[in-house]
Amino acid sequence: MPVTASYLMPTYARQSVSFVRGEGARLWDAEGVEYLDAIAGVAVTSLGHAHPEVAAAIADQASLLLHTSNLFGIGWQEKLGERLCALTGMQRAFFCNSGAEANETALKLARLHANARRIAQPQVLVMENSFHGRTLATLAATGNPAVQRGFEPLMPGFVRVPYDDIDAVRAAAEREPGIAAVLVEPVQGEGGVHPASPAYLRALRAICDERGWLLMVDEVQTGMGRTGAWFGHQHAGIVPDVMTLAKALGNGVPIGACLARGVAASLFSPGAHGSTFGGNPMASRVACTVIDVMARDRLHERAAVLGERLVRRLRAGLEGRTGIAAIRGIGLMVGVELDADPHDLVHTALARERLLITLTRGRTVRLLPPLICSEAEIDEIAARLIRLLT
Repeated sequence: MPVTASYLMPTYARQSVSFVRGEGARLWDAEGVEYLDAIAGVAVTSLGHAHPEVAAAIADQASLLLHTSNLFGIGWQEKLGERLCALTGMQRAFFCNSGAEANETALKLARLHANARRIAQPQVLVMENSFHGRTLATLAATGNPAVQRGFEPLMPGFVRVPYDDIDAVRAAAEREPGIAAVLVEPVQGEGGVHPASPAYLRALRAICDERGWLLMVDEVQTGMGRTGAWFGHQHAGIVPDVMTLAKALGNGVPIGACLARGVAASLFSPGAHGSTFGGNPMASRVACTVIDVMARDRLHERAAVLGERLVRRLRAGLEGRTGIAAIRGIGLMVGVELDADPHDLVHTALARERLLITLTRGRTVRLLPPLICSEAEIDEIAARLIRLLT
């Protein structure tokens, strides 16, 4: 359909290609042209497209029961909560439909925590260059003026400091007595693939313990094995008070989760929060299947190995070349920063190399391949991108 005839709101700068079938790390358009997927639906389809066990779970559950609402017990939701708490060291789970909703849940927990401590003007400490969603609260928490433009006045209640700068956190702690929580990404994905140092995350944990703040970790993009650990914060050997998940948890079936432990786990009471669709039988069963496959196949470990391979090949082919500013990453979350704005690079990658990539912050090529890629597919992603950039 021509763009001018679309009945959709123009919220996306869509590419002209449309896919009709997928398998593993491959996609095909309506003309039968094959593409190599290096973004996995933006860190969603970590098990690849049309995974047989995910497809079987969807088909079987669809023939049994899709939805009853959270007015009733949901067996698969209970199982999923237990599995996630066992993986994370958390105690309670709330299920919703997206990363933004999961982060909204975390922000509501921060507000309840502040009110319980009788903080009159509660604040959440957030980071520059961050991204937490596009609802009004998560947009205000986000550290990117470009996505906030036009939605002012932004919701108050946030103190912003530079990322990976613990001295800035300490200064804010002395300056702002109303801080009740910290919201941080282990790796800033939308911000250009910038991993936080383990020492920084450990120091954040210590400051939160000293001051009675909640440490809330946004694992929406980094969670479920993407960084080479089940969850990005685990590289630092810490456990947060609150963590949020979505994206790869459902491998394409919409689901989000907010997990909590300690005082944060008991802040909600019946009626304080809710979701019509969150954690329904279909989404919860699929998420349990995703966890089963990832655990059995040790895909977090595979992500670490494949990520090292991808970065090694990219550096061999691109480092020192004109236009390349930096190559960085952790696990299968890799960024190639360019020294200038690349004109129409995503379209060129599709047209010339049949390769799916994304750009973050205007000039960082972000690679988020499925965790089930073969070594040959990782090598091919690197080869195609090197050709594209040289």
